[in-house]
Amino acid sequence: MTPEVIEAGPVRLRPFRPDDAEDLAAGRDDPVNLRFNPVMPQPYTVADAHWWISEGAPAAWRSGGAAYAIVDAGTDRLVGGAGLSQVAPGRGQAELGYWVAPRARRRGIATATTRALAAAAFQAGLARLELLIRAENPASQRVALAAGFHLEGVRRAAGLDRDGDRYDLLAWVRLADDPPGPVPRLLPDLPDGRLTDAVVTLRRLAPADAEVLHRLHTRPEVVATRVRPVPPTRADIDRRCAVAESDWLAGRAADFALCDAVTGTMVGGCALIHDEPATGQAMIGYSLLPEARGRGLATRAVRLVAGWAFGPVGLARLWAGTAPWNTASQRVLTRAGFHREGLMRARLPAPTPETPRPDTLLWSHLPTDPPPPPSSPPPPPPPG
Repeated sequence: MTPEVIEAGPVRLRPFRPDDAEDLAAGRDDPVNLRFNPVMPQPYTVADAHWWISEGAPAAWRSGGAAYAIVDAGTDRLVGGAGLSQVAPGRGQAELGYWVAPRARRRGIATATTRALAAAAFQAGLARLELLIRAENPASQRVALAAGFHLEGVRRAAGLDRDGDRYDLLAWVRLADDPPGPVPRLLPDLPDGRLTDAVVTLRRLAPADAEVLHRLHTRPEVVATRVRPVPPTRADIDRRCAVAESDWLAGRAADFALCDAVTGTMVGGCALIHDEPATGQAMIGYSLLPEARGRGLATRAVRLVAGWAFGPVGLARLWAGTAPWNTASQRVLTRAGFHREGLMRARLPAPTPETPRPDTLLWSHLPTDPPPPPSSPPPPPPPG
């Protein structure tokens, strides 16, 4: 069993007390905490807090788990909660969880708590801890990385929402002999949150970008270059934008909103798909809305991504594929420093069972390639 009190730098983990009830109710009734902890009553009242303090938390301890109040180390005022559940003594494992009140966020409290509670759990004899996190909750995934947890996989339909819908959970795992973190990332954050050359700006795709991205990816000429050439639903795009930061943190893909650097308007998209981490290579793709084409913006975006990929990311090779008929995309790659390598016959799925599988032209770019010539000043956007 873990100790009754755990010191965790700026905070202390201790048992809940009756005088925590007001702060407990205020912290747990926060929309973010309620969204990602659907077992909590909604709304969460002071009466619910008193029940947890007198019955819920003691029951957690009796079952072999733990239920701590996270309190400020100086004032002893409650700023969150943490605990261990789903303890399986025979396998030496448990699930770790936490929440932080809105007024105490962005102070490293969740990371300090997770590290300290994990250390205490391992000292008490556990061998494996899990953090189960929704993909739409990147803040918790950042905590997992900072506290030494590794992404292990997806628990399909492991979560149950208040309305009865099931959802997937990402399993982040730390073993007793793992370092306390942070875990190195394959795809680091962007410097200052963006890449820019003062003409185009690339930033991480966000949930608010769904409308523009859906308009882009349902255009016929963009659909024709998709794998498969079928337009995505709005739900598909909403999901892509919602989990873009999660995919970035997991090292799967860096999904960018491509914006006009002057106006900040999103005019396209670009993505770096980290398809072969073991060989140090990744794929790049891009597309623009019609009103942004013909101004060299895609070339600029690809150059920015390549510079980041060969620099902070440390990749050894970038590749791209184009349809043989897509000469506009081929011009972008040539101007961005890519070289045509060859034809991959029948590489992609056929649009219909009756049609042949399409070929793909393969392009590559190495960090040792000569730099492409500078981009010329872009023509002004069309009036209106």
